[in-house]
Amino acid sequence: MIKEEKLFIREMPEDCLPRERLEVVGEKALSNQELLAILLRTGSKDTNVMEVASKFLNYFNHLYELKNATLNEMMEIKGIGRIKAIEVRAAIEFGYRIQQSTQLKFGKVSSSYQIAQNLIYELQDFQQEHLVCLYLNTKNEVIKQETVFKGSLNQSVAHPREIFRSAVKYSAARLILAHNHPSGNPTPSKSDIHFTQRMQECGKMMGIEVLDHIIIGEQVYTSMREENFFSAD
Repeated sequence: MIKEEKLFIREMPEDCLPRERLEVVGEKALSNQELLAILLRTGSKDTNVMEVASKFLNYFNHLYELKNATLNEMMEIKGIGRIKAIEVRAAIEFGYRIQQSTQLKFGKVSSSYQIAQNLIYELQDFQQEHLVCLYLNTKNEVIKQETVFKGSLNQSVAHPREIFRSAVKYSAARLILAHNHPSGNPTPSKSDIHFTQRMQECGKMMGIEVLDHIIIGEQVYTSMREENFFSAD
């Protein structure tokens, strides 16, 4: 039996490599053929992977038919063996499960006191400052809690762009900031006040409301909104 030669995507001309195009322009800019070629990875002796992907898509009248395509149906296409058919079938099922999944939620925020009580337990014993951001949806449900920085809260360490980049990533409508003071005293410093004002200004420009900045001490906290450190809305 003659061993079948394989043609990998990397052996195709540089200007039409779908993997490289995905890195440069993003997956949404790729055609169905290119996305499938990335999954298939290789072609056959006489057919490169882009041609196999084209034959595969032409075999089915519509992408919807792939939802129920069997392994045997896929293997009828030249260049699609058992392994490739299994990998495509697995990718289809994984995509279906992602589509059916819902965004995780970690409870609804009702007050700064509620948030502070949860964070006191988490943050009060740290010997280094930890800046935590809670990202909320329009219903004030926490969709993500993330430790954004560790260290003194100043411009060189904590930059708003990092925080708002995550806010956009998680489609957050609002956010709450919190950080601990290892000294145990939750009184805001000048750096805390300046940073909070910058965050509030950036939030207004991006349409993402900064609800509060909570400073955690030893069994105590300060809500910068409640203490009127926020500028007028």
